[in-house]
Amino acid sequence: MNLELKKAIDQISKDKGLDRNMLIDTLEDAVRTSVLRRFSEDMDVEVSYNDDTGDIEVYQFKIVMADGDMANPDTQIELTDALAHDPSVQVDDEMGFRVKVEDLGRIAAQSAKQVIIQRMRDAEQEIIYSEYKDRLGEIVSGIVQRRDKGGWVVNLGRTEAILPREEQIPREHYKRGDRVQALIIEVRQEGRGPQVVISRAHRDYMAALFRREVPEVDDGVVQIMGVARDPGSRAKVAVLSRERDVDPVGACVGVRGSRIQNIVQELHGERIDIVVWSADIATYARNSLAPALVSRIVVDEEENLLEVIVPDDQLTNAIGRKGQNVKLAARLLGWKVDIFTETRYNEANAIGHGLEQVASVAEVSIEALLGAGFSSLDKLRQATDQELSDKLTISASRIADLRSAINFLAPVVESTPESSAVELGKVHASEEDSSQDAEGGAEEDAQA
Repeated sequence: MNLELKKAIDQISKDKGLDRNMLIDTLEDAVRTSVLRRFSEDMDVEVSYNDDTGDIEVYQFKIVMADGDMANPDTQIELTDALAHDPSVQVDDEMGFRVKVEDLGRIAAQSAKQVIIQRMRDAEQEIIYSEYKDRLGEIVSGIVQRRDKGGWVVNLGRTEAILPREEQIPREHYKRGDRVQALIIEVRQEGRGPQVVISRAHRDYMAALFRREVPEVDDGVVQIMGVARDPGSRAKVAVLSRERDVDPVGACVGVRGSRIQNIVQELHGERIDIVVWSADIATYARNSLAPALVSRIVVDEEENLLEVIVPDDQLTNAIGRKGQNVKLAARLLGWKVDIFTETRYNEANAIGHGLEQVASVAEVSIEALLGAGFSSLDKLRQATDQELSDKLTISASRIADLRSAINFLAPVVESTPESSAVELGKVHASEEDSSQDAEGGAEEDAQA
């Protein structure tokens, strides 16, 4: 071993970005392991690298024993033999003897080389893991290498990443050599090395694109309060301005839509609604349901439910194609959302008010009616006198009064079938309609 070893260490440290002292420690450990395998595991061996000459020096240490008391020649030496090396030595002294590295033999040298290579590989993988672990939530760019059973393998330069099928945007197709951008969502330490997982469908990928394209978002003047996505189709992004004179929607859209268009192009045409966030949940919901016009909103905080009433001609806009608009709004809000047309909501309220009047006439509580299963005037009308008497414990005269009240409040009318998709002008959606929930949110619609 000579200066060539020193040059090799310097080159590896430079090319692989590995700490030079770590490489030297690895080399010394590898040589020590080879010496013990070659001679005896009981040996007390010390290995040191001479940085000036590039040589590796190996010393074996033995304890001086009285003649005839030596039990292990690998760790002990008799006094007579020790005196031949050092006339001043005494019993119980420790003596060091240099071991010629050349004597290790070809097999031991090869073993040392393998240990060094493996240690270097482990150290390099640890560096890669630490580097990418600190880059969670960052956008990276890479080249599609090959298809894997779990998705596509993407070359990031220093390592490879996996783009799982479930993290791809639907209807996007890749081929080898394509350059793709994605968000680092997970870094796992596995036996074969660090596994970087990237995503193009994650809601945080859109937030990261806004940080990259909109300086006001990057410096915190405009804050993204929530994102709800139907990847590849439509998204809603809630924003809030921290400065009164900065319009959050205008900042995100850019001059003539330049900023939002860059994001839309990266996502291959995904429509994006910019929504102004509000601390008032009703205002926030009104903004989130744009472009639909909302008449009024009833907030039920105990049930985490919003009852949204819209004009009859706005129901389609509020629901959106395949329920997409209301589902994205529910995810963004984090509330369950029920949408009613004005006609349907007024009818429902009239029926509820009618039950109270009927209960008053029959001198029973509204809770008793509901507990007996009579949740509507129709159900009361369809019940027989015997059922009413048994379930409500009322007299025949009260039953007659009850029926008169029912006929007065809700005369029999022909019912018309409604669409299965919009039952009686009511649509229900919640944040659980999709695996991606959202945070915060608000309104102002800026579509790209």
